[in-house]
Amino acid sequence: MSDRDASVPPMAQTEYVQEPLAGFDPGAGGIDPALPLHATTFVVVDLETTGGAPDGGGITEIGAVKVRGGEELGVLATLVNPGVPIPPFITVLTGITQAMLVPAPPIEQVLPSFLEFISDAVLVAHNAPYDVGFLKAACAAHGYRWPNPRVLDTAALARRVLTRDEVPNRKLGTLAAYFRTATQPTHRALDDAKATVDVLHGLIARLGGHRVDTIGDAIEFARAVTPTQRRKRHLAEGLPKAPGVYIFRAADDRPLYVGTSGDIATRVRSYFTAAEKRARISEMLAAAERVEAVECAHSLEAEVRELRLIGAHAPPYNRRSKFPERAVWLKLTDGPYPRLSVVRGISPGDTGYLGPFSSRRTAELAAAGFHDAVPLRQCTHRLSLRTVTPACALAELGRCPAPCEHRITPEEYDARAVEPFRTATASDPQPVVDALLARIEVLSRDQRYEEAAVVRSRLTAVLRATVRMQRLAALTGIAELAAARPAARGGWELALVRHGRLAGAGVSPPGVHPRPTIAAIRATAETVPPGHGPIPRASAEETERILSWLERPETRLVEMSSGWASPVTGAARFRDLLSKAENAASHQLSTERS
Repeated sequence: MSDRDASVPPMAQTEYVQEPLAGFDPGAGGIDPALPLHATTFVVVDLETTGGAPDGGGITEIGAVKVRGGEELGVLATLVNPGVPIPPFITVLTGITQAMLVPAPPIEQVLPSFLEFISDAVLVAHNAPYDVGFLKAACAAHGYRWPNPRVLDTAALARRVLTRDEVPNRKLGTLAAYFRTATQPTHRALDDAKATVDVLHGLIARLGGHRVDTIGDAIEFARAVTPTQRRKRHLAEGLPKAPGVYIFRAADDRPLYVGTSGDIATRVRSYFTAAEKRARISEMLAAAERVEAVECAHSLEAEVRELRLIGAHAPPYNRRSKFPERAVWLKLTDGPYPRLSVVRGISPGDTGYLGPFSSRRTAELAAAGFHDAVPLRQCTHRLSLRTVTPACALAELGRCPAPCEHRITPEEYDARAVEPFRTATASDPQPVVDALLARIEVLSRDQRYEEAAVVRSRLTAVLRATVRMQRLAALTGIAELAAARPAARGGWELALVRHGRLAGAGVSPPGVHPRPTIAAIRATAETVPPGHGPIPRASAEETERILSWLERPETRLVEMSSGWASPVTGAARFRDLLSKAENAASHQLSTERS
């Protein structure tokens, strides 16, 4: 039934829900989306059904015509025994009677021939979700694998190509009359399929004016893309099918958005498809005038270049990785009786610090955890070894050893408060963790669960920061490291890392020993001098991307200037505890929201 929206009584479609087609799946049907329309093989199909929902049966007739370049290549037509009585209104509409279907084969016998007929072709139908829904359901019901072909819907294409002034609606009968098809639709499968072939050719002839000349463009053109996407889709032309970074630029050459992909051309093209629905990206596309591509050796180099470009230019439509300079640190102040202070950076003279933190709030949360565990003073006064300052309420509550009143010597304060912080951040946080766990246990025993949850969040902040800093410092302390990872197409992806910064990257060809390529990379690599702290020469995010690449099972360490190790008693051994604390906080949040 081709004109279902016009001729079938409402009761015929009461249970049917039209689903979107996966017609632009890059892997669908093995058809290259860049294949020109004139070279594409189409199978135009039409079904007649009993009018119910697609439940694996209900098909009464299949008609299919295979065409390419305007030439008919083959025809498949057969009646199908649905195994159920045909409603009288279907017989009136199609002329197909119960007696005609009794000797017809069931759908499970028809499917093998039909699936072979549509192999390596683009499937075309008028109101395609209806026909494809029945065919997919039949395959699922009878154990056949649906080949997931690319699908072109002539009804959807007509809505994009033809105006209301040209045709009042997009029914097959209306379009057949408009294009003066050789075969008129008759509510029989083969006639309707042949009429759809002529309609398809008429629509393709109109696509040239819209700069649509490939099957991928035609499928996407038929979908609900915005006028801006359609107008700007030429920006995706001529880009390389290679890993790298792409930059959307405005008319004044200002970067608007920076992204990365293993296939730049395919990724940028996706911004101009119906799958892209983000409002901020639509706004960005309206302002974009060109797309610049930066090819990279492999995915790691692309990710690092993306981070550096975002950090350098702060594109307005990127939400993440901007402003790396806004990271903050938790540092012990100079002078007698140090306290914790949130600062923008650390200097070579600093010996007690933790970070970097993405925000001041997370740094203050970690500071509160240390204040719960060790007797660091919290007041902001600059204390003197000679002059006494009045104590605050924390001293009266026993939460501070009152160095302001000289109740504790500088040496004792360092031993009880300062050294535990330095030890926890640089090597072993066990005493701090034990103190916070003990406090959580006391609060829970007293049924003060909300306060216990607050301490748990502080413990999480402390562990997350110490694990992160020690992990970063282990890599950034290495002057040079060369690593290799098998490339997808053979050969090796190579990376040269100096003090946690990607200094060089390349790919060695298949069948060639990678060491000459490593030597060439080293000769042209960026010079990276040593520095102070866990991220001396790169952002924390860049070093973490490198760490993730290095820690993959398939990555091999080729050369290192020194050993790569973390403290045996370091914070990493508390990863399980950190995971449990994070999961508990997430569960609590979801419970509160529900």
